[in-house]
Amino acid sequence: MAVSSAVLVLRALGLGDLLTAVPALRALRAAHPDDRLVLAAPEGLRDLVELIDAVDELLPTAGLGDLAWPGPPPKLAVNLHGSGPESIHDLMGADPAELLTHHHPDFPAAPGLEWRDDVHEVDRWCRLVEYAHVPADRSALRLPAPPGPSPAPDAVVVHPGAAFPARRWPPERFAGLARSLAAAGHDVVLTGSAAERDLCRSIAERAGLGEEAVLAGRTGLAELAALVAGAALVVCGDTGVGHLATAFGTPSVLLFGPTPPRLWGPPPSARQHVVLWAGNVGDPHGEEPDGGLLLLGEERVLAAVRSALEARVAHG
Repeated sequence: MAVSSAVLVLRALGLGDLLTAVPALRALRAAHPDDRLVLAAPEGLRDLVELIDAVDELLPTAGLGDLAWPGPPPKLAVNLHGSGPESIHDLMGADPAELLTHHHPDFPAAPGLEWRDDVHEVDRWCRLVEYAHVPADRSALRLPAPPGPSPAPDAVVVHPGAAFPARRWPPERFAGLARSLAAAGHDVVLTGSAAERDLCRSIAERAGLGEEAVLAGRTGLAELAALVAGAALVVCGDTGVGHLATAFGTPSVLLFGPTPPRLWGPPPSARQHVVLWAGNVGDPHGEEPDGGLLLLGEERVLAAVRSALEARVAHG
């Protein structure tokens, strides 16, 4: 890779993490229009990275400790990964002329913004670039629709999985929701990873849906993105698929808990997204479904889904 003048950005995390960093990436692009912006992120996100107009090149980076900068030192390295110290160490290994990061006491010579736990993830990274006097538009989250066709145009996409059990609404409730939607004439599909295929199959069976409704493990990221972009509605928890709905402007009903939506939810101005949250805050990495999430009953969620679908029809 020939890089004469580059801005290196580290964000070697997951789908939702990438999408919440888009406004900061666009701010950096505007501030460095003549430099090559290289994003260090997992190879599996390539299809989505290619939709982000701010990024010139993906440097495949599976996670911390995996960053291997191949060219001359970048003029600027930006830590959109975390507060350090590992992420700071990885970026300093590229020997950048300048480093933009949150402050960490392990690196007293590296100035940086003080880390805060009480800000939205989008705001966190916009605040960091603004620390470097780069203006950022927190609403700049939208991406163009993927070039490929949707595997299920105009379907209601139900995504029952989440990274940790604490964020997973019970499967039997997802099944009841899917059954009601199918009975009302909606095309319902279930998405997830290959590891979640059995979960989605069991939900489909309970809901009376056929095998064709189970797309879990059968779509790559490009197909999943096209599916969400062309969906009538997305129903999911606090997951990357919810951030895909925000990126493509697809209506969604999002079931939050135990993390409050003020930290990871869609922008309040995006009225097509309905956020349900009982108000309880807990451990997002817990091994049991969060008690607040369990307070979201099936009838309440179904009512929100019906309302969102009616609003979509009313607004064309």
